[in-house]
Amino acid sequence: MKLTEIQDLIKFVAKSGVSEVELETKDIKITIKTGGKGNRSEPPVVMQQPVMQGPAQQPLMQSAFSEQKAQERKETGPDESKFITIKSPMIGTFYRSAGPDKPSFVNIGDEIKPGKVLCIIEAMKLFNEIESEVSGRIVKVLVDDASPVEYDQPLFLIEPA
Repeated sequence: MKLTEIQDLIKFVAKSGVSEVELETKDIKITIKTGGKGNRSEPPVVMQQPVMQGPAQQPLMQSAFSEQKAQERKETGPDESKFITIKSPMIGTFYRSAGPDKPSFVNIGDEIKPGKVLCIIEAMKLFNEIESEVSGRIVKVLVDDASPVEYDQPLFLIEPA
């Protein structure tokens, strides 16, 4: 199943108001859970599990490791409650600049405004510019350049203006 098909399925489920959908093919099983009709503020939760056993389960372990690492960052870092977190809107590869010889879109301490390009996330050979929706100052870049990111993974901490 292609990433765009999964994204379209998530959008459809979110708009339809159903609380849970399960889809299983010979290669993959996807479960999408939402808060139901009464709770529209929470985005749908997608759980993806490979049906095959063996090496295909390695990404799930990496995912759990990433979550553990993010949790450790939260415990050891400064008080981040006053900051706005910009999260990844998709799964892909995070890039801080348009190319290896190009300067970074933003650096720590830079002032940003809505519409300012912060980074690029490459998904299936498509390069998606991620723009700021808030004004403020970059406090921290939470992801290394050219590293994989997951949906809803924190990318930047912003001090609101």
